[in-house]
Amino acid sequence: MSVIPKILAGLTPPPVNVPEEYDGLQWRWKMLVFRPAYFANEVFLIGALALYVAFWWYGSSKNKRAANKWRVTSSVFLPAFSPDLFTFRLGVHYPIYEQQFSKTETKFGRLTADGYSDYFSFCTGRRNIASLHTVFTFRPRHDLFQYVIQLVRQVMDLQYRPADILELDFTLAPGVLPSDFVFAVVSKSELVTIKDSRWDLTLTKTTDNPSVPATFSVMSEFADVTDNILKIFGQLINDEKIRPHFRSLSITDQPRDRPSAPLPADEREKHVILCLTVPPSSRSNDTLAFVIGLFPFIDSLSKVHLRPETKAKLRKVREELDKELKADAEKGKKEEMEQAVQDRKAAKKRAEEDRISKLSAAEQRKYLEKERKKSMRKTQGRVVQK
Repeated sequence: MSVIPKILAGLTPPPVNVPEEYDGLQWRWKMLVFRPAYFANEVFLIGALALYVAFWWYGSSKNKRAANKWRVTSSVFLPAFSPDLFTFRLGVHYPIYEQQFSKTETKFGRLTADGYSDYFSFCTGRRNIASLHTVFTFRPRHDLFQYVIQLVRQVMDLQYRPADILELDFTLAPGVLPSDFVFAVVSKSELVTIKDSRWDLTLTKTTDNPSVPATFSVMSEFADVTDNILKIFGQLINDEKIRPHFRSLSITDQPRDRPSAPLPADEREKHVILCLTVPPSSRSNDTLAFVIGLFPFIDSLSKVHLRPETKAKLRKVREELDKELKADAEKGKKEEMEQAVQDRKAAKKRAEEDRISKLSAAEQRKYLEKERKKSMRKTQGRVVQK
């Protein structure tokens, strides 16, 4: 029993040495005495904590302000007949949503926060568009450690460029886009990494096109698709204000992540996805004209008519893709079944070993002799068959 007190004594910290001779700064209040010199380490800890809290407050507030500036109108803070109301509303995009959709809010409001760096909104109730998800993904300004890690990685990896990203994901209503294809206009600065996060774009080929700015490239399955889309998209993509913020705009009938099996017909959706770098608050209206122009562009997709041979090629690509996905799914299922059989055999073997280990020495020798004879009979049987 004497061991336990020794262990507890070793865990107990030594008593604080408070010498009576002290000539430093101190404050007295009745029986209490505070001597700052004894709390030098605590000062640094409190300072570090205060710095972290200040960084969190500033970063989270900045992300929220940026999202609200772009998406949510703040006209409620202006007088009802303010002459600046119209000018102010040009700097935000919520009035566009109000004009285009019958439902622009959820039970959580116009803009919903998912943590301190992710915000999203949902709109529905418009012809040709089933829904619109607006998603803001900001840098982790609220977390000092994550932010420093990003900075260090940015220095070490020249292709890594963290940014505040804004995505408008339009889910098209059934029948709006008569053909199945994947098409995108992408900023050349994004070409190196975009296929890592967009499996659907791996079906395309990348080319330059004189109808788009020189800083953009076209990703398309076939030239006929490119020609038809750029006929209705060419003027919009040449908007000079959008260029500093533009990352990509894609039209796709495929999911962005590779599915584990062919999707059923009722689960297949077509999307128009706009990806931007979140503009500074002072330039929020740079994206206004482009976003407004997206709605008539989507309405015009029903006028896209591809040649019969192009449709046949697209159909063949998707049939081969479904076969590949089905084969991969069957292979994965077969591997899972084989693994399950092996796991059952291993569990049975462990149970048998546990049972044998509990036998007496004589019973164990008897069992081993029995197994040896059984193994010899199997070996002799194989020799006879040869």
